[in-house]
Amino acid sequence: MHAHRYLHLLLTSVLSGLLLSGCAGIPATPTSEPTIASTPTSASETKPELEKYFQGFPGTFVLYDLNANRYIRYNPEGSSKGFLPASTFKIMNSLIGLETGVIPDENYVIKWDGTQYENPAWNQDHTLKTAFQNSVVWYYQELARRVGREKMQQYVDLAGYGNGDISGQIDTFWLEGGLRISADEQVELLKRLYQDDLPFSQRSMNIVKDIMMVEKTGDYQLRGKAGTAVSGTSHVGWFVGYLEEKGNAYFFATNIQSQGSDATGVKAKEISLDILQGLNLLP
Repeated sequence: MHAHRYLHLLLTSVLSGLLLSGCAGIPATPTSEPTIASTPTSASETKPELEKYFQGFPGTFVLYDLNANRYIRYNPEGSSKGFLPASTFKIMNSLIGLETGVIPDENYVIKWDGTQYENPAWNQDHTLKTAFQNSVVWYYQELARRVGREKMQQYVDLAGYGNGDISGQIDTFWLEGGLRISADEQVELLKRLYQDDLPFSQRSMNIVKDIMMVEKTGDYQLRGKAGTAVSGTSHVGWFVGYLEEKGNAYFFATNIQSQGSDATGVKAKEISLDILQGLNLLP
């Protein structure tokens, strides 16, 4: 009986010693904070001198240099303000149409219904590619109707597009509904498209990158989309896109406004190209 009790006490003592020796050297609290990898902070530069390119239009310009991780802005206050995306939404509308299977590819034809439009290029059948390049509103209106509100909202939310508000008619919300997007947000969307970081298949993103091509030379590739939003007498002109050259990519968005018909996507594109030339990014 006594021998059994003695053995029990001995084992208890040995186990306690092992536990204490195992814990030795482990401090009660960490001696230092854990190391957390830091994300490189983007540099940002404001260039008020770019005003000379705007020809008197109120507006903003944003450019992101991928390799340098640097933003350049003219009117940074304006670059965070949301506007109707107008035809720049065709980038997103194309991605959603492809991803939902409403259209199988860039060569899918939607028949013209015979309505006569002021733009003669619209008065014919179109494919996704030709509709994008000619900014054919009726094609994308039909595309949006076929996608439907539920799927449209789902993908707008997944992509984090602008304010995410597609209130209004399903076939005009980007022209006169509740949707708004800023120049800063346009640039972020384009960065994510370039880096294949949007919630769409690689195939859908590749097709949209292809139809966005504006100009391709041996030295550079320029992709983009213009748009004009009209609300009463107020006009907003957009040109957004990205330039690839010399192993780098530059993402940009230009926005101009007017109380009249002067501010258009065509004018915003002209201003954008002038700025890119002035920055020695285009010949």
